[in-house]
Amino acid sequence: MTGSPQREIAVLPVDSARARLYAEGWQSWSVTGQVPVASQPYQVTAVNSLAIDCQYRLAAPPGVHQGSGLLAVDPGDGGPVHVVGARSATSIVPVVRAALHGDRLVITADEPVDYLADPGPGGIAGALARWGTRFAASAGVVPGALQPLPTVWCSWYQYYGDVSADAVVANLAAMDERDVPVDVVQIDDGYASAPGDWLDHSSRFPDLPALIGRIRDSGRRAGIWIAPLLVGHQSKLYCAHPDWVVAHYGGGDPVWAGDVCRQHCAALDVTHPGAADYLSQVLTTMRGWGIDYFKVDFMYAGGYEGRRREHVTGVEAYRQALGLIRQAIGPEPALLACGAPILPSVGLVDAMRVGPDIAACYDPPDGNLSMPAQRNAARNTVARAWQHGRFWVNDPDCLMARPGVERREDWAAVVEKFGGLRASGDAIALLDGWGLETTRRVLVPSPVDPLC
Repeated sequence: MTGSPQREIAVLPVDSARARLYAEGWQSWSVTGQVPVASQPYQVTAVNSLAIDCQYRLAAPPGVHQGSGLLAVDPGDGGPVHVVGARSATSIVPVVRAALHGDRLVITADEPVDYLADPGPGGIAGALARWGTRFAASAGVVPGALQPLPTVWCSWYQYYGDVSADAVVANLAAMDERDVPVDVVQIDDGYASAPGDWLDHSSRFPDLPALIGRIRDSGRRAGIWIAPLLVGHQSKLYCAHPDWVVAHYGGGDPVWAGDVCRQHCAALDVTHPGAADYLSQVLTTMRGWGIDYFKVDFMYAGGYEGRRREHVTGVEAYRQALGLIRQAIGPEPALLACGAPILPSVGLVDAMRVGPDIAACYDPPDGNLSMPAQRNAARNTVARAWQHGRFWVNDPDCLMARPGVERREDWAAVVEKFGGLRASGDAIALLDGWGLETTRRVLVPSPVDPLC
């Protein structure tokens, strides 16, 4: 399904010099922020960004602002903020567009939406917060029911795919020696032999269950990263069950660009009973090892509009996958989604990454606004602050406080103000005095009160 034709929702008179607009991105990493209505919208052209960041894998036409289920406009005249939002995101997410024609902003959508003029305080952020409270309630989020999440240490931003069991053990010791308040030690990408072969471990993790036990014996909880809806083309799973992946409508499987265990991937078709049983078995096994914190990544793959065994929309299949994951791990473990469609996830996860990955660099080297970089992560984190405490606990991404991180003070300030989930991404032994003091101060259980 690639969206229905766009239909006009409203034509708004705007002050083109002062009017601002918010367009919700499709998933965690998709570009999201408040921008001048008259600004040139970011144009997605890279093949991997089309596959990863764009709903239906389709970019907006040049000069058109595009939101996935949500768009808000402050006309700049002192009047109400206009909000156009999805009525639901359980089956289809509307594509909402806005195009400036002189002093008129034409808003269109490809599916039925709610349209309202919000005269309340707080500008766009305030209007989005009020809309979000209503949307969350309709999605089953109980007001005040969100629970603080524990503090986390994550292996990715120091070791990336080369993490080892020895590195995790060394950091366990350093946490004790340097009195760093970590509740969950989360092993990120690098422990599995291939995406999909999650129980087949790399040589750097000779006994993953034993390592999990060692983490728990230290008095901490064990967490793990998994991309449950990706299947690597070189994996044993793909070789044995090529029929378990989502197919193009024209045949074959879609290729998802990205460095996941250093290979391209297809999307797992959870509507296939065999695939669903396999994923449940993997997660149940991990839970049996003592893992009680799960970071599920690259979740956009579940929303791919391809051919599955059953006739369901991508959004329906994605939500089915989240339900399967929760059932397999049980109600108690914390569930953090990343690279995940935003509105379809409301009510189904405890925490959500709200921006691109952080990185040691401030600006993305290639200029891509959805790639890892501090500027990109901070932009999305600030723009989506209204979601925190309403939809879930926002995850701005890990604190990186070690020497060599560009503008580390700026990123620490963002995490301290807008997190949400509080996590460290540094080798503890490499922190200098400033980094150690900052990490100790910032690593507190996540606040859950709304930020807007």
